[in-house]
Amino acid sequence: MTVYEDLVWRGLVQDISDNELIEKLNKGGITFYIGTDPTADSMHIGHYSSFLISKRLARAGHHPILLIGGATGLIGDPKPTSERPMISKEEVAKNIIGLKKQAESIFGFEVVDNYEWTKEINVIDFLRDYGKYFNINYMLAKDKVKSRIETGITFAEFSYMILQALDFLHLFKTKNCILQVAGSDQWGNITAGIELIRKKMDQTAYGMVMPLVTDSAGVKFGKTEGNALWLDKNKTSSYELYQYLINLEDNMIIDYLKKLTFLSKEDIESIEQRHKQNPELREAHKRLAEEIITDLHGKEEFEKAKSMSESLFNEDITKLSAKDIIASLKDIPTFEIKENELLVDLLVNGQICTSKREAREMISNGAISINNKKETNLEKSITKEDFIENKIIIIKKGKKKYYLGFYK
Repeated sequence: MTVYEDLVWRGLVQDISDNELIEKLNKGGITFYIGTDPTADSMHIGHYSSFLISKRLARAGHHPILLIGGATGLIGDPKPTSERPMISKEEVAKNIIGLKKQAESIFGFEVVDNYEWTKEINVIDFLRDYGKYFNINYMLAKDKVKSRIETGITFAEFSYMILQALDFLHLFKTKNCILQVAGSDQWGNITAGIELIRKKMDQTAYGMVMPLVTDSAGVKFGKTEGNALWLDKNKTSSYELYQYLINLEDNMIIDYLKKLTFLSKEDIESIEQRHKQNPELREAHKRLAEEIITDLHGKEEFEKAKSMSESLFNEDITKLSAKDIIASLKDIPTFEIKENELLVDLLVNGQICTSKREAREMISNGAISINNKKETNLEKSITKEDFIENKIIIIKKGKKKYYLGFYK
């Protein structure tokens, strides 16, 4: 397959601005850019799905540039329903440092900051050199702007499109960057840049957007109970990422393998066949986790996450460090434990059971485990030997409810 055919097979092309781009993509050697605003000091897994298309193009012989929006981040790309909260210049500067370091280490891209070429532009020059090339009716027709007409849009947000177009023009002139790549929600901003280049320079630039990666309900990939899954392993551990990936819905997993890995068509089709025959083995999910975590953090981090996942739910849990267990189970209920406390009392005091009667019934029925070992002794008291590293105990009630106890 050609580069473009591979992108289409993977479902990574929603729109291109001109069919001439197909030949250029297949030939190699073009400079393109993808952008992100510094709203945080780390990218999240949603960025990964978009940035991976740039990594594919880099492997095909093209030159990628990552643009960090030090200028546009101070304004904010219009949201479909409301204005984005402004962030301070100090926070933007801090976030840029984190994103630049991350982009260079994970993706190996050249990194630029659009604040460098916009900071000296005064208002009059902005209006004369750029604003005069944008027809208001043209801007109002863009989806992002159109969606905000009823609720209202500020002039600052309205100008975002011009700023992004200015970026494309600057990179076109200074780095021979002829292509902008992004998620489909950026189509209006990309075409505005293409038009500005055409009007000011009488030359052709190109745009390509990929569909936003979502679940079957249309929720963006990586959105988990309102919490971002960060690419920084110090903010989201490889184990947390592993757990998210192996629990993705079955009917989307092959689609994710196509869009989020570098596995070949033959490999993915082979995995798909085995997945259909034995979905309970979750082979496709585990392979997705392996590919993504290895790409982001290295093979050692994947093996560590896999081992932790396997150990966390069997008697090998005591081989894990207290630090890793706490990081992995940070969202479960916690309680304090006193040494020599009776298990029956612990279950009530820790709000694991509602009464001593329920606690005794659960213990007698083998429904209570300490560090994944069933405990049926009604007279059991907690001793120093029960604590992992003298710090924590894992209590399991039934098959799925976990509680994390800390030594008091």
